[in-house]
Amino acid sequence: MNASNPTLAPARPIPAAAVPRRPDTRLRALDGLRLLAALMVCLYHFAGKGGPVAGSWHESPARLFPTLSQAATYGCLGVQFFFVISGFVICMSSWGRTLGDFLRSRVARLYPAYWAALLLITGASLLLPVVVRPLRLDEFLVNLTMLQQPMGVPRVLGVCWTLWVEVRFYALFALFVVRRGVTYRRVVLFCCLWTLAGVFARVADNPLTDELVMRDHAPFFIGGLALYLVHRYGSDLLLWGIVAVSWLLGQRYSTTGLWHPGVRGGDFPRDPYVILLIVTLAFAAVAAVALGRTHWANWRWLTVAGALTYPFYLIHEHLGWFVIRVLHRDLGLGPWATLAVTVAVLLGLAWLIHRWVERPFGPRLKRALAAYGPRVATAR
Repeated sequence: MNASNPTLAPARPIPAAAVPRRPDTRLRALDGLRLLAALMVCLYHFAGKGGPVAGSWHESPARLFPTLSQAATYGCLGVQFFFVISGFVICMSSWGRTLGDFLRSRVARLYPAYWAALLLITGASLLLPVVVRPLRLDEFLVNLTMLQQPMGVPRVLGVCWTLWVEVRFYALFALFVVRRGVTYRRVVLFCCLWTLAGVFARVADNPLTDELVMRDHAPFFIGGLALYLVHRYGSDLLLWGIVAVSWLLGQRYSTTGLWHPGVRGGDFPRDPYVILLIVTLAFAAVAAVALGRTHWANWRWLTVAGALTYPFYLIHEHLGWFVIRVLHRDLGLGPWATLAVTVAVLLGLAWLIHRWVERPFGPRLKRALAAYGPRVATAR
């Protein structure tokens, strides 16, 4: 046999981990989990904390909802749940895409509903400034960029700090993985190096390093990335090792961030073991999707629920406080009825944003960005 002839050379064996085992289809269970995470955060903002929401209720939610508030105070962990899901979804949706396709899809996905939410919350702040203080024009204009957090500008949307975390994740994943093409090996290498970078950032304790590496949030995205590889290629020890390390680090960051030893009493105490349990359940829920254990959850309404999640998440906090104040303090509706009606109203508004903003303008924005790309390439 002539070894110099490439047509006669033996084919290189394909590693088992590089062979996809499951086709990418719509995972409706993920849509349901996304809405569950959003409702967790919503209950936290309405019944699991004090501050401005207590002003809307006219007293602490812990006194209005003695039992619910004890559970709702853990609803803030819905954010970490979101991050695990985001790692899974971004890895899935970026597979086979160019860098330009990936970036255009992210811009078209994030900005139309975000801009609509800015206008809604700003309008509410002008109508009832005792609930939310309206920002100056220069501050509002910076908020349009989604870069208000690093710019040190007040936020129109209270929840948009998580969008800044997501944007940094997209940037890291695009730069180190999508730019060269998403593969099993590149995602695994990215997960391992990002995990190490987060640990070193803890040692460095430098604000700039923390901003770049996101040491407190990285384990959740990394766990989601690895779980998607489990879904696509099947289980192997390396992938489950990455998931396990991500869970171990993530539960530590969540516990130290949300539980303060020595602090007793108060309206909204937290137990470190409950924090650990919720973080574990978040990883376990996405792992169940990765392993194909949720195919039974294939109801069509879950797709609608997934579509409502992002606009609902954007508008629920400050606009919810506005609705609560009007219903409960001004109209005298009872607390439980107010809570139910507020969530229903916000879900309805989320559907309107999805129907009349995201669906028509998202694809238009994406096409406009795609049309602009060849012009840039020609102008070089």
